[in-house]
Amino acid sequence: MPVNGNVSFWFTQTGLPVAADELAGDATADVVIVGAGYTGLWTAYYLKKARPDLTIRILESRFAGFGASGRNGGWLANTITGGRLDYEKQYGHEKVARFQEILNESIDEVIAVTRREGIDADIVKGGELLVARNPAQLARLESYFAEAQRWPEDAVLMDALQTKARVNVSGAMGGMHIPHCARIHPAKLVVGLARKVRELGVHLHENTTVLEIKPGEAVTDRGTVRAPRILRATEGFTANLKGLHREWLPMNSSMIVTEPLTPEMWDQIGWNGKETLEDMAHAYVYLQRTEDGRIAIGGRGVPYRFGSKTDTDGTTQDSTIELLNGILVDMFPAVAGTRIDHAWSGVLGVPRDWKSTVSYDPETGLGWAGGYVGTGVTATNLAGRTLRDLVLGEQTEITTLPWVNRKVRKWEVEPLRWVAVQAMYAMYYRADAAEKKSGHAQTALLARVADAVSGRGH
Repeated sequence: MPVNGNVSFWFTQTGLPVAADELAGDATADVVIVGAGYTGLWTAYYLKKARPDLTIRILESRFAGFGASGRNGGWLANTITGGRLDYEKQYGHEKVARFQEILNESIDEVIAVTRREGIDADIVKGGELLVARNPAQLARLESYFAEAQRWPEDAVLMDALQTKARVNVSGAMGGMHIPHCARIHPAKLVVGLARKVRELGVHLHENTTVLEIKPGEAVTDRGTVRAPRILRATEGFTANLKGLHREWLPMNSSMIVTEPLTPEMWDQIGWNGKETLEDMAHAYVYLQRTEDGRIAIGGRGVPYRFGSKTDTDGTTQDSTIELLNGILVDMFPAVAGTRIDHAWSGVLGVPRDWKSTVSYDPETGLGWAGGYVGTGVTATNLAGRTLRDLVLGEQTEITTLPWVNRKVRKWEVEPLRWVAVQAMYAMYYRADAAEKKSGHAQTALLARVADAVSGRGH
């Protein structure tokens, strides 16, 4: 049986961090950041670089990277969360195209910082490969490619042979390669960032749970920290904070990772460019080839727990492990019988409109960033730089991007949101099964209904 939970496989390679520097009673600061994931750490990094005189305290309930930052699929991608079309209607094409360019550039910014600061995060910029495995997926892929031509994506459409020459996915009918993506080791990145912000003089208080955020105060289980500027970077755990239960829905995502594959298996599979990989299913899966020769694959599994409950250590249901392993073997028959070494889960933050946000109110001193819906590894870096500029009162190009200071309505009360999410993913799974069975090129009606209900992909 694989290791199940224990936060993530990534931390088995770095070692689970030992929580340190717990808050010792009431304190003060110039800036308080709640949450020591990528968003909080990048924000602290850029603020301290810009203003070394600032006293910055990060408050973290467990340890740096305990949430999605230490559990994700390791994609440093250029995705505008929630899509570009709604933004285009409101802000115009040029503004959104520049947003896309800045996210493209943010990938290189992360790579440059890791090199400059001596953070070895197994980064390989091999791009992203989307693969279609039935006629309906292929039709969506071709439509997606046509739309991508309007944006600075530099996407390349490939036929079945070209796709399999890159990665030999069983049943691949076509693919699309986007160069703006890099594979990373999530835990190595977050551990390295935590080390660096401490070196810069940021006070990182772990094992310190924030219970409530108010203007000028972050109330924790170990005392209250008073500061004129308090920034929330809690992503999927936001619902645990007082008064924020309906802000972002904590969506579950699960992963498994194989044992290292043999050279013979890799000869059959290829994947020499170490691209990140995703299929075009509605309930899609995402994969990477790890530095030590494994395949890590993730998907939704059980998407949502009633009442916005979040897990503690990432334990994953046996049915989810079986589901992901079945998809893996279906995509790569060469790995049949390969041992699964580790399974884990995490939560990601989902706003009601599926679009991430960076906000700061200079009157209250409260700010936040997140709602990345699983596409936030690159966005967290841009969010950190944006919060830096907003907090310091600087008007820059990135403070005028479409995701800044947006208003998003709250999620419905229970049981409505539980029923809605369960129904939505049930429709996606049934749509995927119908498309696979029918062989028709048209997207299944159930998926179109689910898209309309959720607002996803607009």
